[in-house]
Amino acid sequence: MGIDLADFEEQTSQAVRAFWDTRAAAVERQRLNGVIDQGERAGVTSGKNMDGFVTLLADLVAANGLPDAELYMTRGVNTLPGYFRPTKDWDLLVMHRGVLVAALELKSQVGPSFGNNFNNRTEEAVGSAVDLWTAFREGALGSQPAPFVGWLIHVEEAAGSTRPVRVSEPHFAVFPELRNTSYLQRYEHLCRRLVLEKHYTEASLIVSTREGGLQGEYGELSKATSFRRFVVAFAAHIAQEAALLR
Repeated sequence: MGIDLADFEEQTSQAVRAFWDTRAAAVERQRLNGVIDQGERAGVTSGKNMDGFVTLLADLVAANGLPDAELYMTRGVNTLPGYFRPTKDWDLLVMHRGVLVAALELKSQVGPSFGNNFNNRTEEAVGSAVDLWTAFREGALGSQPAPFVGWLIHVEEAAGSTRPVRVSEPHFAVFPELRNTSYLQRYEHLCRRLVLEKHYTEASLIVSTREGGLQGEYGELSKATSFRRFVVAFAAHIAQEAALLR
């Protein structure tokens, strides 16, 4: 495998730093232009917050045997057919000689509206995966091996994401492991279950604070959902496909 895990740590720190730098720059641009978005929206309207992670993953494609792969991350060319809807745009597609090698979703969430955003992210993640795999089953991608399908989310570590949240149980009990959990813990469970149910090949949760993130500091909740595990599995899939597609 061509991945250098020592270099990977530094690249991940750079991606986290770029995430927070980009958010801050977007807010400042809007302030200077006299445009004010409500809440945290000002930091996301640029649409480039996760570009550092996209670059890291794109570099892994070349480093692990597919330097001539086509990488698509721009609206209009990062589109795949769906089954329940005509198409879906993915954050990064890796194609090689007409074969879909990987489809990746890279999401983020910062405060203060962790509750509504968590529910939306959950529905999006499950829906996108079910749509893609059903389309794959029905032959929408032609006759090819199963691609690597990955889901990565970067969540702010803050009071709103770390404190336990009560749940309403008016009729039936929720699963015990989901009761009185924080939103970070819920994202951890989500990532584990997305993989357990084979919706995604790997799913990862990265956490960082605003202050630490600007210094490139980040953390994880478990090795099972760590970004290292995600990257190693992705690199291994690329290397395997490189060997088979030669």
